[in-house]
Amino acid sequence: MKLVVGLGNLGRKYEGTRHNVGFRVAAELARKYGNTPPKVAFHGELVEASIGGEKVLLLCPHTLMNLSGQSVLAARDFYKVEHKDLLVVGDDLNLPLGKLRFRASGSSGGQKGLKDILHRLGGEDVPRLRIGIGSPPSGRDVAGYVLGRFAKNEIDEIEIAIKEAADAVTVWVCEGVAVAMNKYNGSAA
Repeated sequence: MKLVVGLGNLGRKYEGTRHNVGFRVAAELARKYGNTPPKVAFHGELVEASIGGEKVLLLCPHTLMNLSGQSVLAARDFYKVEHKDLLVVGDDLNLPLGKLRFRASGSSGGQKGLKDILHRLGGEDVPRLRIGIGSPPSGRDVAGYVLGRFAKNEIDEIEIAIKEAADAVTVWVCEGVAVAMNKYNGSAA
């Protein structure tokens, strides 16, 4: 069994924001592979899916982004998922728009949702897929930038990146993190 966590913030005012690309990838995976309607569980929304014959749980924490670890820890412990079988999908403002980057482990890179997850799970050995949302223009507030919506000229590119990220998660589920890293790192929509 695999656990895929899409990071984002709950609520209408956050829909379509840069910080919610993880939710968007999870929604794309649920659309393509979901076996159950979404249910509220583990302080979030959970969908059971089947990808390449593998049972996959798609979790979108409904805590604030910075408290995502609460939801992930509860699901991990309930299903007894090993860290190597858990993937966190989220935004990265240090990557160019649409660029994907897998990592098998490492620091949070400043992403506060991932930071909370790693802290609560007790280690950095958690695979993650980062989706580039671009950097804020000089002088712009970082929080306002990540909680803002994409510019019109960025929408097509991020839509392609979300679909590509869903495909990348499928490769991770079926073939593992090393293959996914080789295939998708450096990829830009």
